[in-house]
Amino acid sequence: MKNLIVLKVITAVLVISVLFSLFSCMDEDRIEVPPVKLENINGNYKGRLITVQGELKAEKIVDFKIKKDTLTFPEFPLKEIVTAVVKDPVKVQNALAAMGKVKYNLNYSAAVNADKNWVELTFAPKDLELQIPVDGVNKKTVVTLAAKQKGYFSGLDYTLRFALAAEKITVNGTTLNPFEPIYYNFPYCIKTN
Repeated sequence: MKNLIVLKVITAVLVISVLFSLFSCMDEDRIEVPPVKLENINGNYKGRLITVQGELKAEKIVDFKIKKDTLTFPEFPLKEIVTAVVKDPVKVQNALAAMGKVKYNLNYSAAVNADKNWVELTFAPKDLELQIPVDGVNKKTVVTLAAKQKGYFSGLDYTLRFALAAEKITVNGTTLNPFEPIYYNFPYCIKTN
């Protein structure tokens, strides 16, 4: 009988100590996010780009830079745009080679949220103007870019997420029709400096 009482007391003590340890761990699971400032967003980035156009999907890594109120692509991804204009795969490759790197500046305004743990970016894309060489003639191409959603810079891991869309393409003054919009999704971009 005495052994049964001792066993019950030991079991009760174990149950109570397990409960206390579980409740004490609950507060430790919260991660404190360091406060972020608008200046923290400035720097060089390497980002994963997922390009979607209709059923076609492509992924690659791109580099860009953010300074003050401008996100700069030193080499904007043009393959899908040129393919929509030119159609012939051989001529697309020739046009891309002839065009080289095309720089694009994307303006934005930024605001830190109330908890100061992320920065919200509101983009103001300008049209992208290109001269696409095909069969010895340049096709004046204007790509209308839009940002359907805001971008976010996280203070926790200094990563950036945003998306753009090429909604319309005009070639020599004529709107390309039919045209499937091109979506440029940047789900995870890492600050490299």
